[in-house]
Amino acid sequence: MWRDKKVSVIFPTYNEKDSIRAAIEDFFSSGLVDEIVVVNNNAAEGTDDEVRPTQARLVYETRQGYGHAIWKGLAEATGDLLIIAEPDGTFSGHDINKLLAYSDDVPVVFGTRTQREFVWEGANMGWFLKWGNWAVGKLVEFLFNTTLLTDVGCSMRLLHREAYERIAPQFSIGGSAFGPQILLLTILNDLHFIEIPVNYRQRVGESSVTGSKVRAFTLGMSMIFMILRYRLKSWFGWRPGKGCNPYA
Repeated sequence: MWRDKKVSVIFPTYNEKDSIRAAIEDFFSSGLVDEIVVVNNNAAEGTDDEVRPTQARLVYETRQGYGHAIWKGLAEATGDLLIIAEPDGTFSGHDINKLLAYSDDVPVVFGTRTQREFVWEGANMGWFLKWGNWAVGKLVEFLFNTTLLTDVGCSMRLLHREAYERIAPQFSIGGSAFGPQILLLTILNDLHFIEIPVNYRQRVGESSVTGSKVRAFTLGMSMIFMILRYRLKSWFGWRPGKGCNPYA
């Protein structure tokens, strides 16, 4: 609970069997989290067995993709403040405090993993990912005249329920580029936001996306094309309308 507001955390899981129980316990140990919703997105065998002994609530999404999993988790969560994170060991429950503190001032808080002091030894934040995320962030910052952006790929963020309900009908991406779509929808709906540094630790296991530079590059290019498309359409008077989120 944060200032009489219920706090929910959404954990999508696909290949985090060996880290998810520790992540759940870490986030609950903050003393601020009321609910953790784990979305099994065709996860590795044995994942459910790791989740069931915890206080987290397990739900299922059969459509593959990060976006689909987050859509499901957000729709299932009951909190006033909705936090999205990864249960792969990279994010720290300690940073819940930071997100919640800034949520007093803005309806959306994004994390960034590009501050050197917060990147732990062994974390997958080499020059390719760091400067790639920074460059795409600067592209958004320039094209949309936003506040500071340094990491479009950071998947730890917070949304007030009112902000989520405003943009949820506009969700349309079920894959890995859904994270940046949340950012663009936040901007285009004139929702105030801020980006804050969060701890970024070594992952348990290998990521299905950033574990490969080729896949990471492909995802980066799809993000850039999406950003350019949204900007061009907005110049001609387009604003996000109803998308295809079945949970909205």
